[in-house]
Amino acid sequence: MKKYNFNAGPSMLPREVIENTAKQCLDFQESGLSLMEISHRAKNFQPVVDEAEALVKELLQVPEGYSVLFLGGGASLEFCMIPYNFLVKKAAYLNTGVWAKKAMKEAKLFGEVVEVASSADANYTFIPKGWTCPDDVDYLHITTNNTIYGTEIRKDLDVNVPIIADMSSDIMSRPVDVSKYDCIYGGAQKNLSMAGVTFVIIKNDALGKAPRQIPTMLDYRTHVEKGSMFNTPPVVPIYCMLENLRWIKKNGGVEAMAKNAQERADIVYGEIDRNKLFRGTVEAEDRSLMNICFVMNDEYKELEKPFLDFATERGMVGIKGHRSVGGFRASCYNAQTIEGVNALVACMKEFEAKN
Repeated sequence: MKKYNFNAGPSMLPREVIENTAKQCLDFQESGLSLMEISHRAKNFQPVVDEAEALVKELLQVPEGYSVLFLGGGASLEFCMIPYNFLVKKAAYLNTGVWAKKAMKEAKLFGEVVEVASSADANYTFIPKGWTCPDDVDYLHITTNNTIYGTEIRKDLDVNVPIIADMSSDIMSRPVDVSKYDCIYGGAQKNLSMAGVTFVIIKNDALGKAPRQIPTMLDYRTHVEKGSMFNTPPVVPIYCMLENLRWIKKNGGVEAMAKNAQERADIVYGEIDRNKLFRGTVEAEDRSLMNICFVMNDEYKELEKPFLDFATERGMVGIKGHRSVGGFRASCYNAQTIEGVNALVACMKEFEAKN
């Protein structure tokens, strides 16, 4: 039986990316050594880092004056590194979910934090509107896609302060005006790579302003200066990222990824809205194209587990919703196929017919 991977992360990767990475794990560039055992300072690995960095810059049209870093620690470590490096006196945070709240918690260790808006009282079922950002903050922090709740900010905000964005789960799914951001960061295990590497796109002249001593490993300047090679980087995940970036470029770049994301989401949300058994969990205008969340309508609540079992039997993997939302979540990152979403929709229709 064919499996359709809707996991929220680590998530689906293109098959050719998996196969090409696996091949190099057996014999890296015919060196007789595995990618898993080569030195990160080997002369044939530096070109991997260089090409991956160049492709990030090319695909996102990163302006001059920015560095691209490949680090460890995940986005959760960046929650600390961001205020360590950027917070001078006060920072603004938009609270749109669990990860935004965690980032805000870390920032409070370093200075004053202003919560400009929150949808927590409504279980994060929408992106707050009508808020203003104070002009006297060092930066505004946003989480562009909220994997747990299924909301997404799919545009670059216009504010009068630098923006820092956690784009863990929607990077490379749409064009981004990088010039509006002092820093874009995220874990790579959704749209970029396997788990184990963190990407950071950082404006160089924004660094060095924080009024504190920063431990060497937590200072972005360390990694900019050393080209992500201050300590041993996650070699295999970086190579996997390179293969995935090549795949994105070959398949039309971020513009094509955005078109595909909209097409997939239209198919699934269309069925959610049509099917009498299901309903979406967030306001329609804020629906994520990456993480499609839905639940049983109240009168069919008792069918939740039967549907999950039914879908699992038909090859749907990872569609159980996060415990804080319940129901179901179909994660449709760049590697997800139209075949996959059509299989899910067919499953929903079949279950409706039986009930």
